[in-house]
Amino acid sequence: MQSRHAVVAMLGLALCAGVVQARTDAVPTHRFFHVQLGEPSAEPTSGRLLLFATDAKVAEAAAKEDSQGKSSTVEEVDANPFRASDTSVAAREVTRWTPGQVVDIDADELAFPAGYSQLPPGDYDIQAVLDVDHTYNYTGRGAGDLVSAVVKIHLPTTSIPTLTLNRMLPASDPWAMRASTSDAARKAAPEARQHATLVNFTSPSLSAFWGRPIVMRGWVLTPPGYDAKSSARYPTVYYTQGYGGNNDRATGSLVSVYAAMSSKDMPPMIWVFLDESSATGTHEFADSVNNGPWGQALTTELIPQLEKTFRMDGKVGGRFLNGHSSGGWATLWLQTRYPKVFGGTWSTSPDPSDFHDFTGVDLYAPNANVYRKADGSAYPLVRDHGKVLGTFESFARLERVLGPYGGQMASFEWVFSPRAKSGSPTPMFDRDTGAVDADVVGYWRDHYDIANRLQRDWPQLKPDLDGKIHVYVGTADTFYLDGAAHRLKAVLDGLHAKASVTFIPDRTHFDLYKIGDDRQGLLKQISWEMYAQARPHSSLKAAALKP
Repeated sequence: MQSRHAVVAMLGLALCAGVVQARTDAVPTHRFFHVQLGEPSAEPTSGRLLLFATDAKVAEAAAKEDSQGKSSTVEEVDANPFRASDTSVAAREVTRWTPGQVVDIDADELAFPAGYSQLPPGDYDIQAVLDVDHTYNYTGRGAGDLVSAVVKIHLPTTSIPTLTLNRMLPASDPWAMRASTSDAARKAAPEARQHATLVNFTSPSLSAFWGRPIVMRGWVLTPPGYDAKSSARYPTVYYTQGYGGNNDRATGSLVSVYAAMSSKDMPPMIWVFLDESSATGTHEFADSVNNGPWGQALTTELIPQLEKTFRMDGKVGGRFLNGHSSGGWATLWLQTRYPKVFGGTWSTSPDPSDFHDFTGVDLYAPNANVYRKADGSAYPLVRDHGKVLGTFESFARLERVLGPYGGQMASFEWVFSPRAKSGSPTPMFDRDTGAVDADVVGYWRDHYDIANRLQRDWPQLKPDLDGKIHVYVGTADTFYLDGAAHRLKAVLDGLHAKASVTFIPDRTHFDLYKIGDDRQGLLKQISWEMYAQARPHSSLKAAALKP
């Protein structure tokens, strides 16, 4: 899941053309909109057309809050999965849309949380977006997408409103510092860039699987004082991001790590920031019948190539894994799947490692349903401590409007599910009813349930895996991921495995790493634990961290 950064991708409104039906008492008239392709697109284009509408008063209040009371001008209308009911989203696919052409959109055909005809009368701020590369589910709107101005419209209206896509979003600078960036990181950024090398490796095995060149991406960060001509070698950390992460979004973490190494708050190591994003969501470096052999490609192709290029230890005791959320699952999977390659994983808030608790749902229960509990109540998916912010159903239905792939739920299926006759992954659950497909879950269990694999194969795994598993999760995890971690711990304890599963009181998905006033305190602690293992006789030691 994302940190989900974090959770996650934004919502969209889907618009489908159709014929207006006469109003009857049983069937309300559908709401239609015209959307014109404006000048920013000089050639025909295609993509997923999304329409966003929110109550004008709500939007203006939010804009005023964001600008700290300076302005109530609404410059963007987007969906927020943590306040799913605030924005109505509709969508439709368009192909070969020519400049100047107007398409008609039925905002009731494919919409969330409901069609526009069901919106209460009032003023709405509305914006159209063309997602040209079908990545909205994963990253939201971005470079190359076409957007309209925000238009205030009173609904219902007897006329059909027109919006024009008159602006193309520019590419952002991946090295631009966020407002929350520390002064130390800002100061270290120029030097960090000099120590960062882009990974752009074409994988033979992945290219063979897909029948076209597939590139593995990432960044290699060398520590201060690194000299490629010296004989010094360094322990190496392979870091994976959560859902929604990609190469551009890794630079903030990269700079923070370099700043910490410069100040000696972290030991000198080489960090490889791996990009596990793909068109289908995040492949999590799992070998999958749908995504291809990502784990194999990493361990047998990319890592050997990197170790030839950089002064890495190049041995099991000097290769470590760290990742958060979906990246936490990926690192936990890589360590248990390739125990002879890595010397240990420090996985934080990992996605479900035991499918008896899949964000609160027991997928193995008879007649399992991810939307509804046995008493009919909804399964929550997102919380802020005791307050439920979103349900499993709302996330799944929103995701379906934004597009058929790239969303969190579909991403799980691209990794875990068998391939259907259509060539796509077999859905784990019915998007209309929430009913779980027991046969698909059986496949998930046999191939990707980490706790099940440990319990089943422990005698073979123990010699190479014992002592290498370290998991951290908050007791108030935003996505209820502490439940699966408790089950994983029970399995490890039952096997008498040397492993640590640490539950940090009252921490969520997004503040897990905070120790005292240091938001990266846990990462620093983890880095020193890694270094102590790789360099047990080193005089370098971590400074005490204040709780």
